[in-house]
Amino acid sequence: MKSPPHRDTPGSVVRDARRLVIKVGSTLVTNEGRGLDRQEVGLWAAQIASLHASERQIVLVSSGAIAEGMVRLGWPRRPRSTPELQAAAAVGQMGLAQAYEAAFAQHGIRTAQILLTHDDLADRHRYLNARSTLNTLLALGVVPIVNENDTIATDEIRLGDNDTLGALVTNLIEAHVLIILTDQDGLYSADPRKDPHARFIHHGQAGDATLEAMAGGSGSTIGTGGMLTKVLAARRAANSGGHTVIASGREPDVLRRLAAGEPVGTELRAALPLRSARQRWMANHLRLRGRITLDAGAVRAITRGHRSLLPIGVIAVEGEFGRGDVVACVDEHGVECGRGLINYSSAETARILRQPSAKIAGILGHLSDPELIHRDNLTITRTRSVISAPE
Repeated sequence: MKSPPHRDTPGSVVRDARRLVIKVGSTLVTNEGRGLDRQEVGLWAAQIASLHASERQIVLVSSGAIAEGMVRLGWPRRPRSTPELQAAAAVGQMGLAQAYEAAFAQHGIRTAQILLTHDDLADRHRYLNARSTLNTLLALGVVPIVNENDTIATDEIRLGDNDTLGALVTNLIEAHVLIILTDQDGLYSADPRKDPHARFIHHGQAGDATLEAMAGGSGSTIGTGGMLTKVLAARRAANSGGHTVIASGREPDVLRRLAAGEPVGTELRAALPLRSARQRWMANHLRLRGRITLDAGAVRAITRGHRSLLPIGVIAVEGEFGRGDVVACVDEHGVECGRGLINYSSAETARILRQPSAKIAGILGHLSDPELIHRDNLTITRTRSVISAPE
């Protein structure tokens, strides 16, 4: 899908977007943890249907499965053990899928359930399969309902943030905007419940480290994702050029208003342009096999000069990885500046670091490539720090 025209005006990122990922939090679809609120689910389906009617393609990432499973199993509070969480998710997924299917059917829209784990998106082949499936569903006019596969993914239950999953799906389908709907108005400079001088952040740049310092913890007893996970999700979406809006799902007709260009919530714009699907996968790979530390010259070469990474610019190697694995490139302070597909194993890299390419064959006994990471297989992840807020 072609990118929408860029108009640098408040609220325009959703108005101009043709492909959206919408994440709805647990508190917006449940009765305070007492199972799914079918009426609320119906209202979300109605709003999404109106966007769908304007020829927008929508993927919905919805929480609520564990809360629904708790009610069906008669549990008064969220369990802590992984097996019980998995059981609640397995039971609740049935109700979640049924509720959305019935709600969207009233608008003549077909739905599909997609369960993903972080591992699915960290493996190149499964990543491509998931992308093809979602793109096919969107082309057919179907609204995919995506959730983490909590039944088998223990790490995802412990992390508990569908915000991250929403960002990964944004990258996966090359969506223009990620809308994160929560029970909070958006991002403040401090916790407004504790600081009466807290300023609301209307606009900012995703990836700004200042935003992470502003983000507070979780304020909900049902969901597990706080504002920090939303800010981090915005940074992840921005790595591939996707903008993010964090807004309150309690606002009347919030999706219709955003689609009309109304500035609702906090808008975090991406500084980087849209990237190719391969670079998206590298930039958002959750299972990095290791990392390599670059000297200042190598950092400048790859970030400013868009050059390939040569072994002479590498000063340290961490982790165990093989040829073709994704590794992170960090500067001497440990700050990531890029990641890519490496041409040599960790053991080989350790032997040829700080060496010119001409000596690789003599050291290793073979020459696979003169570059450690070719520029075509390298994506830059560092961005500038910019933020704006009203006085």
